[in-house]
Amino acid sequence: MLRKSSPMLALASALVLAGCADSPVEPTLLAPDATLENRAPAPGARSIADIVTASARAEQDAEFTLLLAAILYIAETNPESGLIAGLFDKEQYTVFAPTDAAFLGLVAALGVSAETPFADIDAALGAGTVEAVVSYHVVEGRRAANSVVPRVGTRNITTLLGASFQVSPAGVITAIGNTANIGPANISASNGIIHVIDAVILPIN
Repeated sequence: MLRKSSPMLALASALVLAGCADSPVEPTLLAPDATLENRAPAPGARSIADIVTASARAEQDAEFTLLLAAILYIAETNPESGLIAGLFDKEQYTVFAPTDAAFLGLVAALGVSAETPFADIDAALGAGTVEAVVSYHVVEGRRAANSVVPRVGTRNITTLLGASFQVSPAGVITAIGNTANIGPANISASNGIIHVIDAVILPIN
């Protein structure tokens, strides 16, 4: 279960630590060095939120700039968000993390401003929509690719939102509203695992 803490303070601390790091996040952080059959790697040194923050601030190959912006938006609009607290928690979570290109595709599809996409999405579809969408990308437990991607058939994945999506043997996610591909996979954090995906999966049609 997610425990509430001080999301904005935690996020601010993570940003400061990332900015003061001796070196930027390694460009190979998101390299496809793990296949979809790999078991869970050992826990990493940084939390999920720290990895997202470091990647967003990387001088090269930044991938999670807009995911971080979505997290900051949720923390600002809902300071008591259990979702945000959970990303810093010691409990284990699996995050299906959309790339910046994935978020830009959603922005284009919805026709919202690239400067204020999350505020515009909540304004158009209702307050809390952005948090619901991000929650659809988070699963309780440390689930490596081999426990997400089935060898045959499809595997049902239940998210923190309560809604599910299906995964095929090829690593294709079929969500309620669209599809996405998994890869790279198995980026290890201290409190879980990140699987990169190439689209923002939607819990609504």
